[in-house]
Amino acid sequence: MNILDFLVPSSIALHYPASDSKEVIAHLGKLLFDAGYVRETFVEAALDRESRLPTGLPLSGDVNAAIPHTEVEHVIKPGLAMATLSTPVTFQNMVSPEEAVPCQLVFVMALDQPKAQIEMLQEIAGILQNPSIIERLMSANDFEEVRTSFSNDHS
Repeated sequence: MNILDFLVPSSIALHYPASDSKEVIAHLGKLLFDAGYVRETFVEAALDRESRLPTGLPLSGDVNAAIPHTEVEHVIKPGLAMATLSTPVTFQNMVSPEEAVPCQLVFVMALDQPKAQIEMLQEIAGILQNPSIIERLMSANDFEEVRTSFSNDHS
């Protein structure tokens, strides 16, 4: 499963000035909705799921990530939205929900198969373990730079 096959160019927000995690999820969800990937119920469902099953991931470098998503019935066709944030916002830790994680990289998954969700989570988790990819994503200014961040593994 290749992240680039799912990344929706119009659903990427670079250096986005979000005030909190809800705003990031709502913004990326709206971009996916506008692009025809998700139903109107997607954002609310993703926010609800995030409140119950948080997706913040502390990483080894300076940048932490979150991977909000929701159930398959809110998805029309599979896609992935991404944001790099100008300042970190707080997500709760996926493993220890009581722990706050300041995140600057957010992937919103809109997948229509439960098995695909697990595979994409693994794919994103693998990418997130590569500090050079994260560094390139955080400095990307357009879709082409995002695309080459994933396709050129210079680590």
